[in-house]
Amino acid sequence: MSGLNYLMRSTAVIVSLVVFASCSKRSQDRFQGYVEGEFVYVASPLAGQLETLSVQRGQQVTTGQPLFQLDETAEKAARDQIKAALVLSEAELARQEKLFRTGVAAPQDLDRARSARDQDKNRLDQTDWSFDQKKQDAPQSGLVYDTLFRQGEWVAAGKPVVVLLPPQNIKVRAFVPETLVGAIQYGETAQVKVDGVEEPFTGKVSYISPKAEYTPPVIYSRETRAKLVFMVELIFDAQAAANLHPGQPVDVKFGSK
Repeated sequence: MSGLNYLMRSTAVIVSLVVFASCSKRSQDRFQGYVEGEFVYVASPLAGQLETLSVQRGQQVTTGQPLFQLDETAEKAARDQIKAALVLSEAELARQEKLFRTGVAAPQDLDRARSARDQDKNRLDQTDWSFDQKKQDAPQSGLVYDTLFRQGEWVAAGKPVVVLLPPQNIKVRAFVPETLVGAIQYGETAQVKVDGVEEPFTGKVSYISPKAEYTPPVIYSRETRAKLVFMVELIFDAQAAANLHPGQPVDVKFGSK
């Protein structure tokens, strides 16, 4: 019986050593990180009531697809008024040119008429620009990550209405100890493991921080709190990036490791 107990204790010690060794090995070649998204905030430089919201959260959009439109009533009224003024100033300029050719009008009268016409044209161009800015289209293809206003709400000038996440703006940020970061090279590939996904994603190193920092709270542990780490960013092709979500914790294994 005592021999059996000895055998069991020996087996437990061996299993513990194997587990410890495997954990130590994993900690040396896999590094914690998270998925990060660089968002595109689409806004109008002008204020107005949100008249039409053409997309919803979670929708995929393509470049040039309409996103939203603000109320254009004031701009329409201003444009109609300036168009009418431009018709009158062009007619006055034509009249002054005719009088100038017959020697009746003075040169300064012709200059004033031309200046008034040019001012009306500039005002119309400005109003057309304002009119166009009330409608915003998608500057890039990507995911509608969020919408920040509902139809009928007042939107202040410059306030984002739609938040886009293009696939090329999805990246992984991993944190590598100072003693190991020297072996990582720009452009090298890395395997990114996400919980619940069997196959790892393949990324490419696009940035290595030139400055060390303390281990971020998101991967805080007693073992690493006093160590310095370097942030390394990885990018992915559009197909892989579409399956990654900002905030996801990941494990990264670099090719050099």
